[in-house]
Amino acid sequence: MTLPLRLRELRIHRLRIPLRLRFEHAAAARDAADPIIVSVAAASPYAHELGFGETLARPYVTGETPESVVDDISHIFAPLLADFQASSFFEVLELLERLPLQVGGRIVTAARCAVELALLDLSGRIYHRRPVDAVGWLGLAGFGPPGCLRTARYSGVVVGRTRRRLQRALRLQRLAGLRDFKLKVAVAGWQDRLRWAYGVLRGPLARGRATLRVDANGGWSLADAVTALPLLEKHGVCAVEQPLPETQDADLPYLATQSRCDLIVDESLITPDDAERLIAAGDGVAVFNIRLAKNGGLLPALRMARVAFSAGRDVQLGCLVGETSLLSAAGVAFLEACPKVRFVEGAYGRWLLREDVTRCPVRFGCGGRIGRRKGFGLGVEVDPARLERWAAERPRVLAL
Repeated sequence: MTLPLRLRELRIHRLRIPLRLRFEHAAAARDAADPIIVSVAAASPYAHELGFGETLARPYVTGETPESVVDDISHIFAPLLADFQASSFFEVLELLERLPLQVGGRIVTAARCAVELALLDLSGRIYHRRPVDAVGWLGLAGFGPPGCLRTARYSGVVVGRTRRRLQRALRLQRLAGLRDFKLKVAVAGWQDRLRWAYGVLRGPLARGRATLRVDANGGWSLADAVTALPLLEKHGVCAVEQPLPETQDADLPYLATQSRCDLIVDESLITPDDAERLIAAGDGVAVFNIRLAKNGGLLPALRMARVAFSAGRDVQLGCLVGETSLLSAAGVAFLEACPKVRFVEGAYGRWLLREDVTRCPVRFGCGGRIGRRKGFGLGVEVDPARLERWAAERPRVLAL
């Protein structure tokens, strides 16, 4: 007889980990990662087991801040776990289904993500399950292992303040076998960086051996975007992510008629209602950028992918700058469940972070390839000493 799983404690760790590179785009600039890690501890007889989840808060995306995420986990999600009891992995999934994406009209998807992943990790370890095992229970036809894990290729990034540095970084990424690249636009100097990148990628782009896409982070007006499109097309850009603020989504169908570049939505796509609204608006949007922390966790992300495919849209698995291997491992689980993706981001590990929080980093390899995680739960081991070393403040400890 399987003894029921109950929870003993929840901890919230706010971290600050220096980045190896400074990242800038139209909505923000950062030189340090600020992940929020949630750990959940089981009660007896599983008191030796811990599960970990991660999120990042971006006010310009969901309206959440690191402070609001900590408060929401403490005052909204922790009380939902106080009387939690499950005798199987699938009973845990039933609880996860009840975790809200919005409360009182306010989005809480980043907070939800950390809690969901921590519970998937903990229950997977106890019941010898992996996150992809949830697919059948979710009823997602066509989803399930191996998904697109064998064919998915992680993207490189176009970075560098000077021509020499940018082109050197791109050549190194090409030598590592990367074929998809992303450039931030709607920031000072983006036109020069586009030309410099094209100088390296021109041949591979012409031969169909590479792709280049850009991300405006909602930093353009409609007039700005229309003006930029000819230059983007001239330099081989195949897709433009979030060209307009989400308040101008109604202009996306028109903008799509002005260019051969496909349009990707990101900040405009938070909840299932957003997905339905964008689909109902017509054929302006070609790709849904799904990010686990933005969209509420792995299970809502998989459901959103199913909605996208049903409407004839493609899917990009995105990331937030500064994700640790916890979120990267959840991204691998998404790829193992999802039948196809057009672009993949993330899994940079210590290429970007000064130090990761897991003992073995989740990081893509040659050609942007990555393998499935071994073991149960998320398949990573968090180092408590690293949580302590990079703590931005004392962890919040909540008895359950």
